[in-house]
Amino acid sequence: MTPLLLALGASLVWGVGDFVGPVLSRTAGVLPVLFWAQIGGVAAIAVAVGVHGAGPAGAGVLYAAGAATGGMLGIFAYYRGMVVGAMSVVAPIAGVSAVIPVLYGIATGDNPSTAQLAGTALALVGVALASIEQQEGGRRVAAGVGLALLAACGFGFYFPWMHAAGRVDPWWASAVFRSTALLLVLAVVGARREPIRLGARTAFAAALVGAADTFGNGLFAASSRHGLVSLTAVLASLYPIVTVLLAAAVLRERVAPLQRAGVALTLAGVVLIGA
Repeated sequence: MTPLLLALGASLVWGVGDFVGPVLSRTAGVLPVLFWAQIGGVAAIAVAVGVHGAGPAGAGVLYAAGAATGGMLGIFAYYRGMVVGAMSVVAPIAGVSAVIPVLYGIATGDNPSTAQLAGTALALVGVALASIEQQEGGRRVAAGVGLALLAACGFGFYFPWMHAAGRVDPWWASAVFRSTALLLVLAVVGARREPIRLGARTAFAAALVGAADTFGNGLFAASSRHGLVSLTAVLASLYPIVTVLLAAAVLRERVAPLQRAGVALTLAGVVLIGA
């Protein structure tokens, strides 16, 4: 039960962070917010590792570098999708990343239940419906859907790599992940030469988002020590529910009835995958 509770804790933390981060990005820009988030995340894990006071338990923690590559691709696409589209549509579609760990689990020996297979089918149908936006003169793909699907792929590949690293040492897996993420963001900043300066309050808020994300990474890495990737990863993928609820309560977002049905099916599918 403990690994599953840790994975659920990760989904809660990520859900809050994935609401606050994109809200900041709508005014401050995606790359500056991601940069300061990585600064906050590195600071948080540096303190945690220092308090832990032990070196990495094995070279397997380096798998977290692969997780960082997928995770940062996912988070950049996710933030951009949230800027151009509705959070209540983008978040559930990104949550379909849960399908990838299930497929990985099957390939490595896990046996999915009937509920998990039904959940996968529901989630895919839900994505299709949530992606359709009704407008005068017809329907079109809703804004941000392509980015949400890219985010789902990035997040999906994060889970198996981070699961493998977390089984070795959750503390250092989180440290390797966050350090690699910072290096990746710095590389993009250098290539694009985009200004990253923010006001003190906004930079501090972004840093808190990064610290929260690091806490979520740590919870998921800890859950990986004793849990199956096909379960812990899926439960950690429930973060869109938190984001959707916050978007409805704080931003008063409204989506078309067909999209609402798609969002509901997607979320139901993700829950079933974790059953």
